[in-house]
Amino acid sequence: MSTLQLIQRLLLPVIITSVCALPALAQQTGDDVIRVNTELVQTDFTVFDKQGNFVDGLKREQFLFKIDGKPREISFFDRIAAGSRSEEAQIAAARGTTMPGATAPLPLDRGRTVFFFIDDLHLSPGSISYTREMLKRFIQSDMKQNDRVQIDSATGQLGFLQQLTDNKSVLLAAADRLRYQQVVDSQGDEYPPMTEYQSMQIERRDLDLFNFMVDKILERSPKFPRIQAEQIIRGRARQIIAVGAQVVGRSFSALNNFINLIEPLAGRKIVFFVSDGFLVDQNRTENWDRLQRITHSAARSGVVIYSIDARGMSAGMAQMTSPHQFMPDPRGILARSTTGEAHATQDGMSSMANDTGGRAFFNTNAMQSSVMTALREASTYYLLSWRPETDEQRNPKFRQIEVSVVGRPDLVVRFHRGFGEPPDETAKNKSKDKETSAAAKTPNDEIRSALSAQYPSTRIPVAISLNFLDTVQLGETLRTAIKVGTDSLMLSPQPDGTVAAVDVAVVVLNDQGKSVSNFTQRFSINPAAKNTNKPPDYLFYDHVAAVKPGLYQVRVAAIDVKSGARGSAYEWIEVPDIATKQLTMSSLIIGERKPEAQAQLAVSGDRQTPALKEVPVNVDHKFTSSSYLRLLTFVYNAAANAPDPKRADNPSAANNARGVPELDVQIQVFRDNEPVITTPLHKIQTDGISDVQRVPYAAEISLNGLARGAYVLQVTVIDKLAKGSATRKLNFQIE
Repeated sequence: MSTLQLIQRLLLPVIITSVCALPALAQQTGDDVIRVNTELVQTDFTVFDKQGNFVDGLKREQFLFKIDGKPREISFFDRIAAGSRSEEAQIAAARGTTMPGATAPLPLDRGRTVFFFIDDLHLSPGSISYTREMLKRFIQSDMKQNDRVQIDSATGQLGFLQQLTDNKSVLLAAADRLRYQQVVDSQGDEYPPMTEYQSMQIERRDLDLFNFMVDKILERSPKFPRIQAEQIIRGRARQIIAVGAQVVGRSFSALNNFINLIEPLAGRKIVFFVSDGFLVDQNRTENWDRLQRITHSAARSGVVIYSIDARGMSAGMAQMTSPHQFMPDPRGILARSTTGEAHATQDGMSSMANDTGGRAFFNTNAMQSSVMTALREASTYYLLSWRPETDEQRNPKFRQIEVSVVGRPDLVVRFHRGFGEPPDETAKNKSKDKETSAAAKTPNDEIRSALSAQYPSTRIPVAISLNFLDTVQLGETLRTAIKVGTDSLMLSPQPDGTVAAVDVAVVVLNDQGKSVSNFTQRFSINPAAKNTNKPPDYLFYDHVAAVKPGLYQVRVAAIDVKSGARGSAYEWIEVPDIATKQLTMSSLIIGERKPEAQAQLAVSGDRQTPALKEVPVNVDHKFTSSSYLRLLTFVYNAAANAPDPKRADNPSAANNARGVPELDVQIQVFRDNEPVITTPLHKIQTDGISDVQRVPYAAEISLNGLARGAYVLQVTVIDKLAKGSATRKLNFQIE
């Protein structure tokens, strides 16, 4: 059997007859941790003892809860494990609502959702390097099986890679892309050199420092009028402060936009804010207002900020960036003027952490340890809610919150300091809502909106499976198997026999966000059987794109033409470079065989390996525990031994004439990074394979006995001749 025939027998997508090409789709909705509505308002918090340990087992009656200084009754109280199966359901219960699709099974082993916001507007070259290495170590060593991570930067330099994903290749590429950004021109040869903090001291009438700077000008130019030297120093101080404030404003705006962007994601969200610190000038209120908006946005979005000073133990040390800083200072004026600089640059970071229920990590070189400490602290939290009883209490204006443990002043309670929105923000949101409702979107607008949205939509179930293959006939291809659920479609029988219509769009993007392949099509859905208007349970489609080596993201969106309901799915894949002649593998193509099919195989008498039988591709990677997982992969560029003329009478003589590979394979299944299935290392049979550079391997694994949850399938191939190996992994679930 040829390689192409083997693929065709294992890949059996059901293609619904298409009628015409048309677009559609749009954005997703989600749940946040803190929300104001007519039912319940909720907030999350954590409690720690003096040793920093989470205090577990506390009850509702042990807490005193206040809004704007007035005690309020707690309507709902619960303890939640972050990333657990029940987290979303508990949050919905605290809000007095039910989860959409409550009859569906809860997410299994959802894992942690971790965000890194890199303030590259305020990071030195050394801190950038340190941060980049911290991110890579976290991704490679500390990121767990079911975690999802997103890395963003204030300047947006990571581009298209600033996305939430569990794909380590994407995250490592994002970390590697992080570079120093010189956003403020150096002072060059201006003398005397002056820092932003010194500029603020001068503006605050530090006469000793001011006269010191003026005297330094006059020492170089004795005939220079003193009044003019004073004007120069004041002017430079104002300019440095203004530029610094502008950069801080950019950083705050980027962080606030990021927090608003991740609001639709369910659950409590941990954001690590990494910076060298910054100064917020109290004489200029714009950045103070921006800092408050960050707190408000975090409360609304369920975001907890942990601030990390990337300078570590060096924070506060003199930074000799210019030889002019070696100025004679017998009175110690310069040393005194920088005494509070480190603390001042950390004030804003402390404020955003404390006000959002997190904390700050300062003066430590163990950045990675700080991240792990914060994640341990955030792994469990309490959730309470209360019921607004009057129109005034339902007013969305910002209100102060206090949470304490009665009779336990020794305990530290971390919580969002408020909820709601400031008046100006409320007015802006109302204006945006009016503009959005006034502008009707065309189908093309809808499909573009869906494909470009930051996070997938779930109203219509959409699943995709990405498979990289290299064949003689087609070369390197990326095959996207698409599965769209029809349960949510609006049914309306038509004279032509159709009952629904779905627009489907596919776009394949490289790591720069540029399209390398796209497709839009309208699918007409016919009844599954005569005398019924019920459609088939699913619509299947297979999209094939020619690709080059590299990182790709495939985005698929589907929209119900009649109701406008939408769904989408995004997934990354790394395509290897076959031309390097290094040992590598195709994707793991998987299917499910139900146990009732075993008897049919036994009766047929077919000697062919059961895994090579026709099994539809399992697109959503969901299995039952009583079924069998079938897999297919291809091994590329395996080394071949020398031809063996003594075996000319062997049935595979043609194969021997070319030489054959010597390949061993092992299959493992992991849950929570622990192996639950490990097969013995065994040989891949290559007899009869016509193309030894594309060696197929197929197998079947019984899932019997595995509990419900998320798993990782790992296949490792060892080339005994070249003494190399290749590994492929794939996530799947047992429900």
